[in-house]
Amino acid sequence: MENAARSRTALVESLMERYPHVPREAVFKEDLLRGGVAFDDSALSGGDDGDVKPKSYFIFSFDHRTLPELGAAALNRPPEEIVLTGGPYDLRRTVVSVRLNPTSPYRVRAGEDGSLGLYLEGVRISDVGVPPMPEYYRHKLSNGKSVMEVAPTIQWGYLIYLTVFRVCQYFGHKEECQYCDINHNWRQHKAAGRPYTGVKPSDEIIEALDIINRYDTAQTSQAYTLTGGAITSKVGGKDEADFYGSYAKVIEERYPGRWIGKVVAQALPKDDVKRFKDYGVQIYHPNFEVWDKRLFELYCPGKERYVGREEWHRRILDSAEIFGPENVIPNFVAGVEMAAPSGFETVDAAIASTKEGLDFFMSHGIVPRFTTWCPEPTTPLGKENPNGAPLEYHIQLLDTYRSALERHGLSSPPGYGPPGPGNAVFSVSSFMDSLTTEDAPARA
Repeated sequence: MENAARSRTALVESLMERYPHVPREAVFKEDLLRGGVAFDDSALSGGDDGDVKPKSYFIFSFDHRTLPELGAAALNRPPEEIVLTGGPYDLRRTVVSVRLNPTSPYRVRAGEDGSLGLYLEGVRISDVGVPPMPEYYRHKLSNGKSVMEVAPTIQWGYLIYLTVFRVCQYFGHKEECQYCDINHNWRQHKAAGRPYTGVKPSDEIIEALDIINRYDTAQTSQAYTLTGGAITSKVGGKDEADFYGSYAKVIEERYPGRWIGKVVAQALPKDDVKRFKDYGVQIYHPNFEVWDKRLFELYCPGKERYVGREEWHRRILDSAEIFGPENVIPNFVAGVEMAAPSGFETVDAAIASTKEGLDFFMSHGIVPRFTTWCPEPTTPLGKENPNGAPLEYHIQLLDTYRSALERHGLSSPPGYGPPGPGNAVFSVSSFMDSLTTEDAPARA
């Protein structure tokens, strides 16, 4: 584990030297994602009515503190994302999802000239850009709800994130994934009096998309993701495939081909997966979460109980027959492999396990992607591991991921925008930043 007394700047620079194939931008981005960033009050966005696009809390909190503990940063929201450029490391444009941590050594604040910068241990390391409030966020639905509540956009406007079911039916310690705070995020927003619709009606989704399509004249939004909690019984009389698929159906009927349609759901039986395809979904994300068998059973008890790891993996492979392997993109939560007390104790052991999972799926033409673990404080793993995984794990993983793609002759997955440092917009991990433009699929 990292020496707490060691300068974070020295750690970052040493990893840049040791892993020259990993872009320097990705090293900073992973450190910000795993450990969070602090904001001076002067750098906060001004909330829902300001000129900066605020953090929307679209599914998980992705914060290192609860809303009551964040104080001003909860009331006067930070931006959804920041973009890093320039500075002493001459950073190329790097989009980073904002994960709040008041004790982070990274801080966003205004310099003497008033321009925002990212400071590490008091030294300005880059300029900071913030996303402007999009025009479509300034318009409300006919019932008064905001577009941000119904259909927020992330990845610098590339992705419309439709969390249509705000809670998960894997409920309680014996079923919830041990790194996931979807249910707590629901509770904390309701307790704070914020609008946070549990089940979003499809007519609200369509009305919000109408507004986005009308005002997104540059067509920056290129994809939408349908997602939410797992459904083990039914919601509104529909099972998981019909519930999430029905939204795709109405979207595709209204806007055929306007956006790349994606769904994040459980690994479902082949007949259910075919229904997704029939509804108009183009990309399927049956996330496998963590590769190691023992850790999957410990960290994903509900998924192990209802489906089981081996069946989960078999269903992922089966879904490639429906969607084509390039359109099946399972996510894993990068870093939980090293979570105490049950995770791997060394970076090399954790990477070896994850590499095994990458090779398993890539050998079938399926390209996984990953989200950098944010140790949210209300989750069991977050409580035990407030500092997350070592930065070296995340940097070595980027090197391992790129090598696996090359080894299997595969390109970056579609639906994530362009790859490469200075180009990538995927904001919750650096896997797209660490690839090259040659790795781009036909439709990014």
